[in-house]
Amino acid sequence: MNANQWSGVPLTGAIPSEADRIGRLAEAGEQMVERLRKTAFLPGSIKQLNVRLGIAEVADLLGCSTNRIRMAEQDGRLPPPPESESGRRLGYDIPALLNMRQVLGASPRRSPEDPPAIITVQNFKGGVGKSTVTTHLAHYLAVQGYRVLVVDCDSQATTTTLFGFNPHFDIRREETLYPYLSIEPTQDDLRYAIKKTIWPNVDLIPSNLQMFDVEYELAAAGSSGGGTLASRFRKLKQGLNDLAQDYDIILLDPPPALGTISLTVMQAANALLVPLAATTPDFCSTVQFLSMMGQVIEQLQEAGIKVEYDFCRLICSKFNANDPSHSMIQRIMEQTFGPALLPVPILESAEISHAALRMMTVYELEKPIGTPKTHKRCRSNIDEAMSQVEQLIRQRWGRNEAARLDSLAV
Repeated sequence: MNANQWSGVPLTGAIPSEADRIGRLAEAGEQMVERLRKTAFLPGSIKQLNVRLGIAEVADLLGCSTNRIRMAEQDGRLPPPPESESGRRLGYDIPALLNMRQVLGASPRRSPEDPPAIITVQNFKGGVGKSTVTTHLAHYLAVQGYRVLVVDCDSQATTTTLFGFNPHFDIRREETLYPYLSIEPTQDDLRYAIKKTIWPNVDLIPSNLQMFDVEYELAAAGSSGGGTLASRFRKLKQGLNDLAQDYDIILLDPPPALGTISLTVMQAANALLVPLAATTPDFCSTVQFLSMMGQVIEQLQEAGIKVEYDFCRLICSKFNANDPSHSMIQRIMEQTFGPALLPVPILESAEISHAALRMMTVYELEKPIGTPKTHKRCRSNIDEAMSQVEQLIRQRWGRNEAARLDSLAV
């Protein structure tokens, strides 16, 4: 089979250019993504949140006893969960959980005096699980009761895809950050780009391939001198600060490369989370990323662009505890980064991979894909890993966890 046959082009007629060949491959891939999306979200081809939680799990999340929940249902403050035809309680959905937090005074929302956490999940090395960490962190925080905004700044739009949108078919350029950050902006407020997701307390600003146009425009503006680039840096930060009054936490997913968008995101955030896999190439690449980032921040500050983080932490992702090489690299990370490395890594799990195939996170699965034991181990690990970030946020707010839990454990 020759190249023309392989690429689906007839043997007769004009020979397509390489751009045509690649374009056809991309088009075929985009159509397959849409088929996968529709298959994953059957029967309605629309992503739904069908997770149900038992009363013991809900009580644990609320930090109270199951008896307190039952008493609130008996006195009418809370509606009981729906029942099956046989009378079996089906459990609580996420909206019910959020309502219970309000009724029982178990909401973790920040007070108006607390600064919103604007966290960039950043590394210039691709394949480290950046988007996976971002979406799982968003959904973990949602289960805990926080109001979350996720901003996809990456033109590859993996995070947008994981939220159930097809970047090619569902998202127009006018619905991304482009109208706000472009050289000739048509929007002065980011609210136009906010999309609701299946999570009641998680919103999304999506991305698609056309977001890459911003890179070209800002790079051209920077090379020609003037203050356009610096003004865009400040504009994203101001726009996010304006939105922050409606959220507790904003998560930013920038491109895995040092470009103008990454620099803009770097300056807009007030906290940094760096995922890295437990391999020698990833470790070495992350060291280069940190070195480069330090230099860039210094240059930005010299130009009068302030960059300041409440916390900067690294988190080991895709960690296989049964692989001796992973354990060795983890020890090297601990020796190198000390307390800046979060102690609990995200374990490599087939449950995460299987959920991603369905364009979901582990938090969205109605039931285990593998064995219940594998799912429970995976969920427990992700909860513990993500809670490390939550504690950093709450420390910034000066929250007394012990006192809060004691007041609820009735």
